[in-house]
Amino acid sequence: MTTEQWGELKKQLLETVGESNYRNWIEPLQFVDSTGGVARIAAPTNFAGTYVSRNYGDLILHRISSFDSGVRRIEFSTAPANTQAIPAARRTEAAAAAGAAAAPAPAAAPARRPVSARESMLPPAPLDSRFTFDTFVVGKPNELAHAAARRVAEGGPVTFNPLFLYGGVGLGKTHLMHAIAWELKTSHPELNVVYLSAEQFMYRFVQALRDKKIMDFKSLFRSVDVLMVDDVQFIAGKDSTQEEFFHTFNALIDQNRQIIISGDCPPGEMKDMEERIKSRLQCGLVVDLHPTDYELRLGILQSKTDSFRAQQPDLVIKDGVLEFLAHRISTNVRVLEGALTRLFAFASLVGREITLELAQDCLSDILRASERKITVEEIQRRVSDHYNIRLSDMLGPKRVRSFARPRQVAMYLAKQMTSRSLPEIGRRFGGRDHTTVLHGVKRIEELRQQDGQIAEDLEMLRRALEA
Repeated sequence: MTTEQWGELKKQLLETVGESNYRNWIEPLQFVDSTGGVARIAAPTNFAGTYVSRNYGDLILHRISSFDSGVRRIEFSTAPANTQAIPAARRTEAAAAAGAAAAPAPAAAPARRPVSARESMLPPAPLDSRFTFDTFVVGKPNELAHAAARRVAEGGPVTFNPLFLYGGVGLGKTHLMHAIAWELKTSHPELNVVYLSAEQFMYRFVQALRDKKIMDFKSLFRSVDVLMVDDVQFIAGKDSTQEEFFHTFNALIDQNRQIIISGDCPPGEMKDMEERIKSRLQCGLVVDLHPTDYELRLGILQSKTDSFRAQQPDLVIKDGVLEFLAHRISTNVRVLEGALTRLFAFASLVGREITLELAQDCLSDILRASERKITVEEIQRRVSDHYNIRLSDMLGPKRVRSFARPRQVAMYLAKQMTSRSLPEIGRRFGGRDHTTVLHGVKRIEELRQQDGQIAEDLEMLRRALEA
């Protein structure tokens, strides 16, 4: 495979993986050689090589084999400090580039920020260019989380640390995390902002242990200005990773560096997470992204429709379609957006208007799967609103009747209207034992037969949840 073919291959990958992923992972790769059916590619770090191998290896192998059918597998290595691993033709190319760099650059050529040594050792996780504050639709269920994220993204003095965002799947946690990172990188390029998932944190920690570079790992992570860790529940039960995360957390807090973390549940409800970590996570601002309501879902659909129309102005969507989707697909924003994408793609391909009938036919499987997908969290919020108590009181340890009865009602509805087991329901009610849930369910079942008010409340709540 020639240098020119490798350049052509990278252009193809740019179109496939997108600009952000290409810039972070593909562009730094160097083609070394291909012998014996093996294509050798140099990456800037061991982690980068492993990440590319796992996420893009099959794609790269497929593209290489289109140029050289004899290549059957790929090997990634770390590019050495010298140039011995780079073929002579590429060394000549590099020398020419160095000579060109010494000459005055054309006025129209934008200056490119050099990659620092820190970035080469600690490559950031790729950010999705779609996930910005401009594309985040704000509604009552997420307005506090959005406001907190905006405040942190201003990059001023640290007012609450850490910021902990939690909520179910598809409610916007990752979107807000990416939006914060984009905003900080744009308005404060001097800050060292590191965004990664908890899984990536664990992998880099294990990699550092294996390569005997744990001190480099500690130094790098404890010298960032803003650390963002997504889906922190992933490290629960992983003792060594939790230990290192704990010490990294403390070191950054002591230096007044901003930490932003997301999870799928409140810190206190994370199973197999060390108590000291739970305590640290709760010492800042903990914000819940509630399940979306009808108005927010409709706003998301309208925003996405506007972006589709900008690309395909000829598409026609009839009145009532968006309202129908916002009503029927209520559990997950990703599913909701995916349904609309499928609908627009189908209408575009067959050249038809988007009507209610077309939506029902095209999305029949999604609509079936979305029926009665009521969450425990939605039930808890609805019940607490109905009885005019705070959600934290219903989930908390207090046993006074004004909190205990609504708690039992919510447990009863969770058992009747979701597929969650008693232990799972108990965990969502402040880590209570399944026997407590069973007692609450039985008690409400008895009261439903004896107390007309309880029976009326249950029916009203059921209708509201199913609406």
